[in-house]
Amino acid sequence: MLLAIDTSTAQVGLALYDGMQILGEMTWTTRQHHTTELAPAISGLLGRSGIMMDMVSALGVAIGPGSFTSLRVGLSLAKGIALARHLPMIGISTLDIIAAAQPAGEHPLAVVIQAGRKRIAVGWYQFSENKWQAQGEVKSGTIDQLADEIDRPTYIAGELTSEDRSRLTRKRSNILLAAPVNCIRRPSILADLAWARWQKNEVEDPAALAPIYLHVEGTPIL
Repeated sequence: MLLAIDTSTAQVGLALYDGMQILGEMTWTTRQHHTTELAPAISGLLGRSGIMMDMVSALGVAIGPGSFTSLRVGLSLAKGIALARHLPMIGISTLDIIAAAQPAGEHPLAVVIQAGRKRIAVGWYQFSENKWQAQGEVKSGTIDQLADEIDRPTYIAGELTSEDRSRLTRKRSNILLAAPVNCIRRPSILADLAWARWQKNEVEDPAALAPIYLHVEGTPIL
């Protein structure tokens, strides 16, 4: 049994996966209450799924990019569980979780995470070898900067507000917006990605696993 934990941003997610089925999954939006909400939510998910903590054999955790406080809460709790119970940990990129939810396509994919102060972080992907593959570094900017740089058909998915969607649709001819249902970071996808790596013994040392924090200043998106 693998427990997946994602606290990268205000959107939080948990899932339980045994390699054959998702036994439980929950997502919610928190108002900076990660610290007080996470542990009770894990306990509640285990209870409703009929799973004892002793049945969990591995942990999958989103490592960012994300906000400093939220990532620290999730990773600290996951590390504590892993070290206390001697469980393997698998760290997964937050942007990879969103990318993995998108259907195959021939156009480039931009995955967006809110970075605060009306800025976003963007990771670029190309579909190759039957999956979305990350291309280059994650960069920061604004929705308008992203829209202005797109000059060919491009998929966009991720944390998009209604205002973001309105701004992006002004370039309707080149921007292909993912449906809102495909923009939620599903913890079940995190669990599946982590499970695949666990089966290959691609695990991390819990003490050394480090989060990737968002930097709202710096290089432009493209």
